[in-house]
Amino acid sequence: MATMRERQREVQLYRGQVPSPGRPTVAWREDRVRFWEAIGRGMMTEDAAAEAGVSSPVGFRWFRHAGGVNPCLPPTVSGRYLSFSEREDIALLRAKGLGVREIARRVKRHPSSISRELRRNASTRTWRLDYKPSIAQWHAERRSRRPKRAKLVVNDRLREYVQDRLAGVVRAPDGHVVGPDGPEWKGRNKPHRKDRRWVQAWSPEQIASRLRLDFPNDESMRISHEAIYQALYVQSRGALQRELVACLRTGRALRVPRSRAKRKAWGHVTPEVMISERPAEVADRAVPGHWEGDLLIGLERSAIGTLVERTTRFTMLVHLPREDGYRHKHTPKNGPALAGYGAVTMKNALASTMSTLPAQLRRSLTWDRGKELSAHAVFKIETGIPVFFADPRSPWQRGTNENTNGLLRQYFPKGTDLSRWSAEDIEAVASALNARPRKILGWKTPAEALDEHLRSLQPAGVASID
Repeated sequence: MATMRERQREVQLYRGQVPSPGRPTVAWREDRVRFWEAIGRGMMTEDAAAEAGVSSPVGFRWFRHAGGVNPCLPPTVSGRYLSFSEREDIALLRAKGLGVREIARRVKRHPSSISRELRRNASTRTWRLDYKPSIAQWHAERRSRRPKRAKLVVNDRLREYVQDRLAGVVRAPDGHVVGPDGPEWKGRNKPHRKDRRWVQAWSPEQIASRLRLDFPNDESMRISHEAIYQALYVQSRGALQRELVACLRTGRALRVPRSRAKRKAWGHVTPEVMISERPAEVADRAVPGHWEGDLLIGLERSAIGTLVERTTRFTMLVHLPREDGYRHKHTPKNGPALAGYGAVTMKNALASTMSTLPAQLRRSLTWDRGKELSAHAVFKIETGIPVFFADPRSPWQRGTNENTNGLLRQYFPKGTDLSRWSAEDIEAVASALNARPRKILGWKTPAEALDEHLRSLQPAGVASID
């Protein structure tokens, strides 16, 4: 009778020397398919993980290991392979003590397929072949991965050409290397406001197209730009080093799915609040009471709100102090907005400032597309002032406000901390600006122009600003 070691050796020879693959996976193919389908619809990684029924860390790990590139898994495997439900049936029938041929008849598979499944995908690497469907499915999916070797791996000449055009150094006419060294690669996007290493930085499309000109008769020197992108982003490809993504123009460590890139950055801007829906009387500036607004941004996320009346150029500044608990670069991620111009804080400060105006001077407000006024619907309910948003990349639609912001930069330069100024300080600056004569007003000051308008309304019971 064979000893335990002999039986164990016999099984090992049949199954082969299987290296330890680690712990079983936490999800199957169907879960990954649902995850990437959600990513394809533009959902964020955390939401896609919830839809797939896995935890957020698992979803982020799938996205990171794939480099943001959809692996395009088919929803189901071919019928020639056992499915997870069939493996569950095999485990139940095996636990009842049925033989291989009887199990094969019941699941409608060949006996040799069942015998091979029970041996090959058992839950242990020893001679005791305990069959568990989840572990068997894990073994089958792990063994089915047969990634094709990337072209840049097998063709050294092509790989060197791509790397030289992508990450080659920049040289002066005398041949010496120029430019900064750049920061250390940490696996994240390009560092903010730091020098990047100077490289040739050809785009993958430029590289792929240039190959046909440089090697017109060599078909081995051909590669698509998508293959270059995947060699950079997908870890399993192994053809190009991951840190070379810093040589791309965007410097992204992960690819952004196309549908996610098409997501509207200004979800709070709906068609009914676009500037095209603004009343026609706003354009000719004949009726005062229509305002333009924006933020002056300073150092460490400090800000001051600016409001300018279109007809009289009268300026009002909104004090936006930081909330308690704010620390630059130490505020908890996804925590409350403490910089002073979060949606709720901005709405309250703006409503408090504009509520001091007479009703005849609260006709409309045209704002930039910033998220700080995403609570515009509540602002309109509280103040009765309709809010309209300018078109993307169209600052001239708020030209009065843009010009006023330029004047205010004399008092609040870029790169300075604006949170150090109190409400009284910025009110003094607004008063100084409103006391400055303007050519457009016939050399009257904005305060005088507004006061003249209010005096003309006094018979109707409107008080002046005196």
